[in-house]
Amino acid sequence: MKNDVMTGLARTLSVFLITVGAALLSINYGFNFRQTVSVAVFILVISAALFFWEFHLPIAFAGISILMICGIMDMPSLVAESKLDIILFLVAMMIIVGILKDLGLFSWIIITVITIPGMTARMFVVIACAIGAAMSCMADETSSIVFISALIFQVCDTLNLRPVPFIVMAIMAINIGSAGTMLGNPIGILIGQNASPPLSFNDFMLWSFPLMLAEFAAVMFFMLWNFRREIREMETKLTERRNMGLSLGPIVKVPYGRGLLVLAVLMTLLSIHTVIEARLGLARNVMLITIPLLVAGLLMLWRRENIRKHVESDVDWMTLIFFMMLFVVAGTLRRTEATNIIADGFVATFRNTPSLMLPTIIGVTALGSAFIENIIFVAAFLPIVARLEQMPLFWALLHGACLGGNITMIGSTANIVAVSMLEKRYWTRMDFLVWLRTGLAVGVISCMVAWGGLALLSPYMPAQTAARFAAAAKGTKRTTPNQGSRPDRTNAIL
Repeated sequence: MKNDVMTGLARTLSVFLITVGAALLSINYGFNFRQTVSVAVFILVISAALFFWEFHLPIAFAGISILMICGIMDMPSLVAESKLDIILFLVAMMIIVGILKDLGLFSWIIITVITIPGMTARMFVVIACAIGAAMSCMADETSSIVFISALIFQVCDTLNLRPVPFIVMAIMAINIGSAGTMLGNPIGILIGQNASPPLSFNDFMLWSFPLMLAEFAAVMFFMLWNFRREIREMETKLTERRNMGLSLGPIVKVPYGRGLLVLAVLMTLLSIHTVIEARLGLARNVMLITIPLLVAGLLMLWRRENIRKHVESDVDWMTLIFFMMLFVVAGTLRRTEATNIIADGFVATFRNTPSLMLPTIIGVTALGSAFIENIIFVAAFLPIVARLEQMPLFWALLHGACLGGNITMIGSTANIVAVSMLEKRYWTRMDFLVWLRTGLAVGVISCMVAWGGLALLSPYMPAQTAARFAAAAKGTKRTTPNQGSRPDRTNAIL
């Protein structure tokens, strides 16, 4: 009891010192009162959420209250910065994933994998990781790891194997896969909606998805080598079971057609959302938000007897409300123009070495996301990246945040969920340093691939303006480009 009190006091003191230090640093940097308070409250919410995660929501409420009392945030700006479009998108996707589970789609995939003729250990690992990465492109990370864990537990229990190494490999793949599309991680839709111009579903498929595949391939080669002993053990037991004429699990027919049809329709509509918007004369990404809402609404009408269950059980309301509060707190940095000052200082730092900006953002976001929920880190960096107006930096932010989640066992929600499932099912604890040895290697390899891939792709990416970095580097004011001018394809930072 005494130790718990001392730990709580130490954490409270740490949060206080970090917040006060941020405020003093802001004052020393020349921030005014409103900017200093917005920075201090943002740091307070982040550090308090880090040290007291179980209280992250009430802490966020307290931060909003401080901003309101100090007159920095008012009701119209609170509503504007809460990003209801992103929240509604996530609500709809969570409901759709829940209905797909009920329709048997995920169970069918598990049964299909365990009944593949001539299955080898390497084949199983690659298939499980590939399915995990693909699922995290189309659904959230948590649903993906729950599904893949069920598959791995089934196989490992049948073969009497330790599931830990196979769960770790699947988690690494899922975190990497979440960077492939806008659907895989909340930060994807957050970055897509806040880029200028906003990034579409097809933009992610064009630029981010191929990069994710390269990262996945590189990491798979490493993991197959790193866990070669465990894979050889699985191969031996698979061969023994096959020689006995036994399968890896019960062969059960599961209806999957309706679930597969729903998924195909959803992905098709999302892939053509820009075409629909152009035909209807709608603003960019309106249909990106509307399509999941429409599909979720129709599915709930179809399964109307389970509407309450899908809304109450399948939607993580606590997390979504925290996201809203975090968006509001981060929005004050932009509204008080604190991010402008930070961005100008960031650019000035790299005045003589602009090529280092890309790996710096990848490395900093990856390292930060290894210890802090990546949505928090992205919310902090996004206003700065948006101010810099360089398209490669948005992709660097996305991939750094997703890949950094592999470094530690607390780096992503999927990691925490998987560790909890292992502890509950097998009464086994994951050692932090054991995870770190593999996670750090995977993080470094994947981040290096991301850096190299973005360096190669950057010259072909449409740049918003090449004048921003040059103007900041020279210490001159930025000029706003004409609205009707065609975006150039130059890269000012690489």
